[in-house]
Amino acid sequence: MPELRIGVCYDFRNPPDSGRSNPRLYDEILEQVRWLDALGADLVWFTEHHFVDDGYLPSWVPVAGAMAAVTERVRFGTDICLMPFNHPLRLAEDLAVLDNLSGGRVELGLGMGYAPHEFRGFGIPRRRRLSLMNEGIEVLQRCFRGERFSYRGQRFQLEDVVVTPNYVQPGGPPLWVAAMSEGGAARAAHYDTNFLPQGLKRRAFDPWVAELTATGRHPADYRVGIIRSILVTDDRDAEWPVVQAAERYRMQLYRQFFEDSGGEGFGEKGELIPQTWIVGDAAHCVAELRAFIDTFGVTDIVTMAVPPGLAAAQMTGSLERLFTRVVPALKSDLLRGAR
Repeated sequence: MPELRIGVCYDFRNPPDSGRSNPRLYDEILEQVRWLDALGADLVWFTEHHFVDDGYLPSWVPVAGAMAAVTERVRFGTDICLMPFNHPLRLAEDLAVLDNLSGGRVELGLGMGYAPHEFRGFGIPRRRRLSLMNEGIEVLQRCFRGERFSYRGQRFQLEDVVVTPNYVQPGGPPLWVAAMSEGGAARAAHYDTNFLPQGLKRRAFDPWVAELTATGRHPADYRVGIIRSILVTDDRDAEWPVVQAAERYRMQLYRQFFEDSGGEGFGEKGELIPQTWIVGDAAHCVAELRAFIDTFGVTDIVTMAVPPGLAAAQMTGSLERLFTRVVPALKSDLLRGAR
């Protein structure tokens, strides 16, 4: 099983009543990432959405470039980058530049989106998202080989192209595919990528395991990542209500997206792949994370570092405890269990 990596995730959402300007929020987060890099965080991930009133991050590459300049070790990734709104060749070029700027510290998690207003905004029929997703992955994988190629698809026709500059990472940035359904699970297995499961275990996670096993591959050989937020606190009653209110605000948007899209799968019964907050002292968080990792083979976990409406400083205590107490104890525990 790949080594465990723990990090943070940002969406840069800034509610109108936060009292914080967007430039100030970006400055706070940039400084926080500099600090987290020195503290020992492994990952910084971004989420992407468009045309949201609170400034939800629509463009993650420039942010990652700015963060790469002030960090040395964290790896940058997405959960997720919305493939239908990114031309794959142009994205491949952006990633080549970012790979060089960061010294080979970039990865890419892809999803095909579902919010109707985004497809309307870009003038893209929502029914094309499947072909845009699949062809986008195929083009990116060709680009990452570093060879000149041509491509003929339903959505993209490319003639005699090669991406420059060369990627720092051999084979290009590691690729991840997100899934909330059997189709997404099959896509990740088909394209042989790392995996970002969400939603019902029986619809997303179990089919992926079954498909890999049926084709002679082993799930333990792949990285499995998820946003699973963690509040490390010795005073839950004082600290959790503030974070909980921000989390309710954060999740309200996704519920609206699902409802607008027809609610496919919304409200279905079954065991969920947990994405609820883990809240408690260091020992409690270690135990909860260990059980989660053992159940789902998760290798990469990120916590929302600055929930919407909060200042970066409000999460400093929890993040410091996470990376100085929880993560070392968790990794040590996993290492003992592997012996």
